[in-house]
Amino acid sequence: MGVEVKNSAVRIFLVAFAMLIMAGAVIFNLTKIQWTQGEKYRKMAAKTTVKVFEIKANKGNIYSADGSLLATTVPNYTFHFDALAASSQDFDKFIQRFSDSLQRIIGKPSAQFEQDLRRARAQKNRYFLVARNLNHKQYRRIIKLPLDNGFHLNPENLRKRPMGRIAERTIGYVRKKPDSTIDGKGIEFAFRRYLDGKDGKILKQKIAQNQWKPIRDVNEVEPHDGYDVISTIDVYIQDIAHHALLKQLKAYEADHGCVVVMETKTGYVKAIANLAKASDGSYFEANNYAIMEAHEPGSTYKLADLMALLEDQKVDTTAIFDTKGGKIKFGDGWVVDSHPKSEKLTLARGFENSSNTVMVQAVYNNYKSNPSAFVKHLQNFGLTKPLGISIQGEGIPTVPTPGSKNWNNLSLPWMAFGYGVHITPLQTLAFYNAVANNGEMVKPQFVSEIKEYNKTIKRFPKHVINPKICSQTTLVKVKAILKNVVKFGTAKDLFSKEFSMAGKTGTAQANYVINGGANKYYISSFVGYFPAEAPKYSCIVVVHKPKTSNNDYYGADVAGPVFKRVAQKIFTDVPTTNEIGSINKAIAKQDALYNLYNKKLQDPKNIIPNLKGMAGMDAIALLENWGVKVKVNGIGKVSSQSLPAGTQINKNTQVTLDLF
Repeated sequence: MGVEVKNSAVRIFLVAFAMLIMAGAVIFNLTKIQWTQGEKYRKMAAKTTVKVFEIKANKGNIYSADGSLLATTVPNYTFHFDALAASSQDFDKFIQRFSDSLQRIIGKPSAQFEQDLRRARAQKNRYFLVARNLNHKQYRRIIKLPLDNGFHLNPENLRKRPMGRIAERTIGYVRKKPDSTIDGKGIEFAFRRYLDGKDGKILKQKIAQNQWKPIRDVNEVEPHDGYDVISTIDVYIQDIAHHALLKQLKAYEADHGCVVVMETKTGYVKAIANLAKASDGSYFEANNYAIMEAHEPGSTYKLADLMALLEDQKVDTTAIFDTKGGKIKFGDGWVVDSHPKSEKLTLARGFENSSNTVMVQAVYNNYKSNPSAFVKHLQNFGLTKPLGISIQGEGIPTVPTPGSKNWNNLSLPWMAFGYGVHITPLQTLAFYNAVANNGEMVKPQFVSEIKEYNKTIKRFPKHVINPKICSQTTLVKVKAILKNVVKFGTAKDLFSKEFSMAGKTGTAQANYVINGGANKYYISSFVGYFPAEAPKYSCIVVVHKPKTSNNDYYGADVAGPVFKRVAQKIFTDVPTTNEIGSINKAIAKQDALYNLYNKKLQDPKNIIPNLKGMAGMDAIALLENWGVKVKVNGIGKVSSQSLPAGTQINKNTQVTLDLF
């Protein structure tokens, strides 16, 4: 018995001793970890429960030259609620009023809000999701409600275009690709370093799975909003150009086309439209063809022929050429006039009639022994390299050069009527604009200024590429001939006594050597400037694959009317700012618009009026003054409204206005 007790005591002692050793080991290791790796594990713990989040800065706005908003950042809020932030007394006192207010602001039933919030408090939820996709107006109303010490309104910035899809490809976009690299197009991408601003930082603590709550009310680093970009686009001219091009593309069932209007002296692009045909027959902005699509220009390139010949004094404009029946063979190829016939024409008249045989003979006969001299002129005219514009994706001109692998015995004659070379519409326009601008070639620009509120951060003044592309003597002659193209030549159907224009038609065959010519199609163009005597604007129109059933696919028929429509509308509808007359003089059009607005203002404020024919901006102001939410499609006057006249207005009334 005594032995058993003794043995039990020994076993207990051994067990106690072992436990003591184990406890000592644990204490030793804990102390060791604390001293040697404690900081490491504290950081790991903090990393899993505390995290720095970026606060996205608001992107700057993009404005048109006339102050219209083209692109802006609209905050979109997610509303979370800390159900334990308020005392029990305050929570019970204000919860019903709070829920009633949320019903008016968000629309969900008050009883549902109250039930959800009470459940969140019972579950000790400190980050309860109340609502998503709240606009700024809702945000402003919510932050004034009681129990605001429990609000967490997290913004997400969305990019909107208030003017719709106007100049969509030129305004552009920025996007993050799957590999996290940044890609984009247009002004948004090219000027992103100004628009993006600098993101801020805020420290948040993890309170549940995938739920984080700000640790303090103030940010660690405040975000700095982006600067505003003032584009050169004029909304009114853009609207004219867009619809003139659209009308012609539809009429000719064309594949795609573009139009650019540029201010002659500055190079500021006032309008640019790029439209492509969709599978359903409608047209939309698919690519920025004016900037990126280099193609064979056809007869618009003949201006380079004329200027080179005059600069070198090879021939004068009065030199006579025989068209030889409108068909001349060079090597294995034929140069054919669009309307072949036997006649003798001066160089000037050959240009005005766009005779391929005349222009090719003039160039070939005078440069065949020294083609490099001709190519040198193309370089001086700025036709062999990109313009270096700010927007990404500019096409690269291609011009064969003597001695290179792309040079052959047909290169020189083919270049003379715009084949074997490739150039973008914008590059062609810059060349013609230089002629209009008394020889000074300026870079086309899409942005005039960077601003922070009313403070100018940076200006983009006129950028001169070449102060004088040719002599004044040559300029005088080619200007007169370009004017005669419209008055007497291939574009004579565009002539108007009301306003003067100058320019050149172009009709190029594309894919004419592919598949035996079975895939051949036409590219119709017109490029020039107006007024002819004192150019203010230059313009180019290019239309690809117009229908050919009526044989009226030529540049004068397809592209020319777009040019004329743009010039005509700008001259007749855009008010001049050069001179200020009597400020008291009545303006009939302005008075009519004011009277219409004033009349509508007197209508009963509880019903939708008939807005057809009313200026879009007036209609918006009228409806919003009555508490109606307005959505707008297009630019100009109201052509239709989603709610008919006489519809009763309530607090949730929304109207869509279609403008033209």
